[in-house]
Amino acid sequence: GHGVVPSTECSVGEVLDMGYVLARDTVTATVKIENTSNLTLPFSVQLESLSPTRDRDRQKIPSFLTSSLQRTEIVGTQNYSGFSVFSVSPTEGKIEAGMSQDFVVTFSPDHESLYYSDRLKVLLFGKQTAHEILLKGAARDHHMFVEGGVPLDVPVESLAVTSPVTPQEALKGGKVPPLFIMEQGGITVRSLLLVLEYVEGSAEAARAEITVGALLAAKKPVEFSLDSGPELQRAGFALDGARGALERGERQRIGVSWVPPADLQTSDPPLESALLTVKGDITESYRVLLMARVVSAP
Repeated sequence: GHGVVPSTECSVGEVLDMGYVLARDTVTATVKIENTSNLTLPFSVQLESLSPTRDRDRQKIPSFLTSSLQRTEIVGTQNYSGFSVFSVSPTEGKIEAGMSQDFVVTFSPDHESLYYSDRLKVLLFGKQTAHEILLKGAARDHHMFVEGGVPLDVPVESLAVTSPVTPQEALKGGKVPPLFIMEQGGITVRSLLLVLEYVEGSAEAARAEITVGALLAAKKPVEFSLDSGPELQRAGFALDGARGALERGERQRIGVSWVPPADLQTSDPPLESALLTVKGDITESYRVLLMARVVSAP
């Protein structure tokens, strides 16, 4: 007899990022798995969010009570409607020797969130794991996005749908999380934190960046500008690509560098801010906090 080892090759790596889409829109991606062995392979597909043991596995300390380094959850934000955020087709079948199978992954978020995620597992013969792929995606209510910096929120949200409140009511009731600051005129200013670490004695500046992007659904260019005052230059900060315009599907990085000035007091590291304005179907503002410090060489 001959012992045969089943083998397959997948067209994507460990992560399939569906990117940013408009909430309540649907996008698809194709994953191709090729049977590189000389026997027919029966397969089945599982999603972590549909696991029969998921409710039991969730009976532990909520992830928002643990540090970001200790969080190991795979399944992220779920739809308010109860329908799956991600779906895969087909869910079972056979791949003949030397042939391949296309799997269509559908991403259908029904509200805005940056933390949609799930895990796709392809099993052979009903028990042997051939591939595990982390599925990720984000949804926005508007045609642009900003990402980067240190996360200031938690990747977990309540599925409770609350009634909208005015900015004044939110401030009065203490319902505004630290990430959001309500200003006059009802404009919401989100905060982004960039941490720049300069290695003591290095000839290179400390660097960080944020990314501004326009969704494929954008109907007009997205304009952005990061305005800074003379305080940033005096503190040793420099900006690169602080202004621009993006067509649909484009993204651009805004670079920030820092070299400590000669009169820097190490006991009082600088903390400066700049205002990022992004104009698309609406105008959004972000307060970019720049925190810098000098660290010793490893």
